Amino acid sequence: MANSGQKVVLITGCSSGIGLRIAVTLAKDEKKRYHVIATMRDLKKKDKLVEAAGDAYGKTLMLLPLDVCSDDSVKQCINNVKDRHIDIFINNAGVGLLGPVESISIEEMKRVFETNFFGAVRMIKEVMPDMKKRRSGHIVVMSSVMGLQGVVFNDVYTASKFAIEGFCESMAVQLMKFNIRLSMIEPGPVHTEFETKMMADVAKMEYPGADADTIRYFKDVYLPSSIDIFEAMGQTPDDIAKCLKKVIESNSPRFRNLTNSLYTPIVALKYADETGGLSVNTFYNLLFNFGPLMHITMSILKCLTCSCLRRRTI
Repeated sequence: MANSGQKVVLITGCSSGIGLRIAVTLAKDEKKRYHVIATMRDLKKKDKLVEAAGDAYGKTLMLLPLDVCSDDSVKQCINNVKDRHIDIFINNAGVGLLGPVESISIEEMKRVFETNFFGAVRMIKEVMPDMKKRRSGHIVVMSSVMGLQGVVFNDVYTASKFAIEGFCESMAVQLMKFNIRLSMIEPGPVHTEFETKMMADVAKMEYPGADADTIRYFKDVYLPSSIDIFEAMGQTPDDIAKCLKKVIESNSPRFRNLTNSLYTPIVALKYADETGGLSVNTFYNLLFNFGPLMHITMSILKCLTCSCLRRRTI
C-alpha cells in the first residue's frame, strides 16, 4: 500500500527489458516518491524483477498479474489497486514483428495490434475515468521512433506504433481539459534479450510466400545494416528508464520524447518535405545504394561516440 505522499505508478510488461528497469528505477527512487505496481502476464516470470528490485520488493514495489489483451484481466488488475487510484500509468507491454510482409499471416499481424495498439487502448480506457474524476493523472505510453518514421521490413510493427501515436495525439487534446498529461516515449534501438533473440531467430527462418530477391534483400542487406545501427546507436533499458523518470518528474512534460538525440535528424527528414519523397529516397539510398558506406559510417560512429552520447537521454 502506498504511503502518504507517494504516487501510485502502474506499469505493464515488467518481466524483462525496459519494463523491468522502469519498475526498479522508480521503486528505488532515493526520495521514495513512488509506490510501483509492476505487472506481467505470468507471475512465474517474476524472478528477474524481484532480484533486481532487492529490498524494494514488498516495500515500494508490488506485483500484480495482467494480460493487456484480456478485458477481464485488465479490469481485475485495476480493481485490485486500492480505490482504483493510479497517479501514473505507464504502458510498456509490446511485441515485435520483423520480416517480409508476404510471409506474415494476418493472424500474426492481428496479434501485434492486439498487444501494441488495442492493449494500450484497453488500459487507457480502464484508468482514464478515475483520473478524469480526480482531475489528475499522467499517462505514459512506450512508443518507438518507428511510430514517427517507417522502417523497411518492420511494416506491421511500425503500423502498430503509428496507430498508437495517432490515438494518443488525439486523446492528449481532450485529456488536457481534465488536467491529465499524456506523454509518448520514443526510443530507437534498445539492447534487450528480446531484441537479441529476435535478430538471431529471423536470420535463420524461412519466409514462405516471399520471392528470392526480397528474402535476399532482407537477410543480406537489411539485417547486417540493422545490426550495425544497433551496435552504433543502441541504448540500454536503463537509459530509457532514466529518460522516462525525467519525463514524469517534469513540471511540464512534453508530449513526444525521443530518447536518443542521434535519431532527431532522421525524424526531421520526414517533416522537412511534405511530399514524403525526401525520407523515402534517403532510406532507399542508404540501404540499397550506400550500404558499404553506411557500414563504415556506423563503425566510425561506434568508435567515436562515447557511451554518454550514444545513451544520451532528453
